[in-house]
Amino acid sequence: MTAMDLSAANTLPVDGLNGVLVGRAWVPGDIAGPSPILLRAEGVFDLSHHFPTLSDLLESEAPQQALRQLSGQRIGSVEDLLANSGARHDPSRPFLLAPADLQVIKAAGVTFAASMIERVIEEQAGGDASRAGDIRAMVRRAVGDNLGAIKPGSAEAARVKELLIEQGLWSQYLEVGIGPDAEVFTKAPVLSAVGSGAEIGIHPHSAWNNPEPEIVLAINSRGQILGATLGNDVNLRDFEGRSALLLGKAKDNNASCALGPFIRLFDEHFTLDDVRRSVVDLRVEGEDGYVLLGTSSMREISRDPLELVAQTIGPNHQYPDGLLLFLGTLFAPTEDRDHPGEGFTHKLGDRVSIASPLIGGLHNRVTHSNKAAPWTFGLRDLFANLAARGLLNAPPRPSNVQRMVA
Repeated sequence: MTAMDLSAANTLPVDGLNGVLVGRAWVPGDIAGPSPILLRAEGVFDLSHHFPTLSDLLESEAPQQALRQLSGQRIGSVEDLLANSGARHDPSRPFLLAPADLQVIKAAGVTFAASMIERVIEEQAGGDASRAGDIRAMVRRAVGDNLGAIKPGSAEAARVKELLIEQGLWSQYLEVGIGPDAEVFTKAPVLSAVGSGAEIGIHPHSAWNNPEPEIVLAINSRGQILGATLGNDVNLRDFEGRSALLLGKAKDNNASCALGPFIRLFDEHFTLDDVRRSVVDLRVEGEDGYVLLGTSSMREISRDPLELVAQTIGPNHQYPDGLLLFLGTLFAPTEDRDHPGEGFTHKLGDRVSIASPLIGGLHNRVTHSNKAAPWTFGLRDLFANLAARGLLNAPPRPSNVQRMVA
């Protein structure tokens, strides 16, 4: 199995198609284009004549109820769709896309104690991987491993902050890790995410980087959490370690945001509590035979998902087309790959698999951002395509009409 070989076995949740799985696919035809899709035992169904975009579906009053009543157009079997999804797909047949279109892609950072310590190490090392081992030992002697037990924004957190300032170890990462305000940033532009089977991009000038396996929430414009998918918040540790002002360059490059395989909507079989209990597994396989295994348990997150959502969308910040929110990761690779003390970094050709039992599996292969398929299909292309397919006949939502009139 390579990262591009997708199948029902390595992609679907453990309970198969019992859940409500929605996503996006490129659908050929007289005019080919991206369509929202629904997976059923009978196959994959194109929903575009009911909901032109995935955002339209998630903005509807009751997506799960609407999906139970829709037929849609069958575009093939689940197995055929997955088998044709990857960097070398056949464009004459449907293939998988990232399950996001008009939604803004946001990410919460430093939400786990272990990864918080690693961010401090990046900062102290100034992006130099060779210094990480010595600094890691120094930081752990000073603060230990128990910062995850501290409630962010609490009086205890304030006391720890004072202690670390006295020792010269306070960091901006500790500020967002145990302070009152979460770190929430824009991970990627609208429509730029890649799906399962696609190549993911590392900036060619980065020498210290890693995957970040995360659960990603699907949230509508009303702040309602509708379901979850998986994501790889590809991270350049050397860029961000040199300066926090390089966060944009460390996080947002061509093909540096992977999402998928599908969004599993909440229902009686899958709820936010299942997300809170989830474990995300990571496997990296190098062409040199190297294998890295890791896990991220949502039980160890410092801020509850509801708190992260509340700090992202509300009276101070609206998302009229909805958003996807990365919840952060416990995983921070520290074992050496090549040189003692330098920890892990990607190599070209690495196969990255991220999986969680009730959500499924996301698989990608690593390349350089300037070698990955360029992002060329933007918002103008999407709306021109939808218009050409006769899918832009729906009137604006009443709430948006009221906003325009106001």
